[in-house]
Amino acid sequence: MIDVELTHTLSPAQVDQLLAFYDDVWWAKGRTRAGVEAMLRGCLPFAFIGESGRLVAFARVVGDGVYKATIFDVIVAPEERGTGLGQYVMDAVMAHPEVAQVRHVELQCKPELDEFYRRWGFAPVEGIRYLRRSAT
Repeated sequence: MIDVELTHTLSPAQVDQLLAFYDDVWWAKGRTRAGVEAMLRGCLPFAFIGESGRLVAFARVVGDGVYKATIFDVIVAPEERGTGLGQYVMDAVMAHPEVAQVRHVELQCKPELDEFYRRWGFAPVEGIRYLRRSAT
């Protein structure tokens, strides 16, 4: 059993820890505290807290609660990787009422993570192309 507490509200110290997580991964480098605080207000955050109130894992969901939900930012503290915590995070996210009954739950990942996410039913979508517009 993984000994963490799930919360949907981060303390200021936990926001600092989340910023450190983001600085450690290629896909989130450069996020600012103001941006992350605004992001947290616009999503359903899943913060997993370990000993001494330390953030050990995080994910977030954006969606309408009925038709679409997208899981973003699944991240586990480097020292906790390989412990099963990532699976615990995804189990908690997928079981949440605002996700469990949604028609289409989506996420983005690198191809080498496909097998990890398949256990929750995720698979590539044929005929769909992911498009992005980046702000300058």
